[in-house]
Amino acid sequence: MYKCCIFDLDGTVLDTIASLSHSVSLAMAHFGYGPVDEEHTKKFVGDGYKKLVERALIYSGDEALVHYEEALSVYEKIFEENCLYEIKPYDGIPELLRFLKEKEIKLGILTNKNRVRAVECVETCFEPGYFDLIVGDGDGISLKPDPAGALFMAESFHVKPSECLYFGDTNTDMKTGIHAGIDTVGVTWGFRDQKELETFHPSFIIDHPEKIKHIFA
Repeated sequence: MYKCCIFDLDGTVLDTIASLSHSVSLAMAHFGYGPVDEEHTKKFVGDGYKKLVERALIYSGDEALVHYEEALSVYEKIFEENCLYEIKPYDGIPELLRFLKEKEIKLGILTNKNRVRAVECVETCFEPGYFDLIVGDGDGISLKPDPAGALFMAESFHVKPSECLYFGDTNTDMKTGIHAGIDTVGVTWGFRDQKELETFHPSFIIDHPEKIKHIFA
C-alpha cells in the first residue's frame, strides 16, 4: 500500500517551460545570442540550472563555455524575476492531488530547481503547505539523479521506499526513483517523450494524472 507520493516539479506538476525558455533566452541575449526555443529548452532542463546554462551556451555557439561563470550569475538574477512567467499546473494535477490528500497520502516535491524558487512556484499555484515537504537545490542534498533526496523524503515521512511512488518526466527522474528502490511513474505530458521513459522500464507510464488513481482504490 502506497503511503507517500513524491513528485518532480517542472514537467510533472507544473508546466514551467515558458518561464524556463524565457529566462534562459534573456540570459543568452545578455551575451548577444539568439533565443532558446521551448523545444530545445525541454532537452536542456532536468539536471539543475547550471547544466541548463551550460547546454544553452553550447547550443548558442559558446562551445568553450567562455561565458559560463558570468552566465550562471546572469541567469540566476533573471530567473528570480521571471520564474513565475506563465506557469500553471498540468491538466488533471489539482484533481489528482486532492484525491491523494483525501486518501491521506503524504505529498512531496523533489526538484533540482533552487528551493526558494520551487516554493515560490508551488505556493503560487497551490496554497502554502499543500505539499507536506519540498526539497530542492540548496537543501544540502545531492541533486537528482542521485537517489539521496528521494530516500530522505521517504525517511522524513517515516515510510519505506517500497511504500512510495515517484513521479517524473525525464531520464533523470527515472534514474532517481529506480535507484532509490521506489516504484516510479513516468509521465508523458512533460518535457520528454515516452520513448525516453520506456528505456528505464518504470513501474508505470501514464499520459494523464487520472490514469494512476486506480492503484489507490
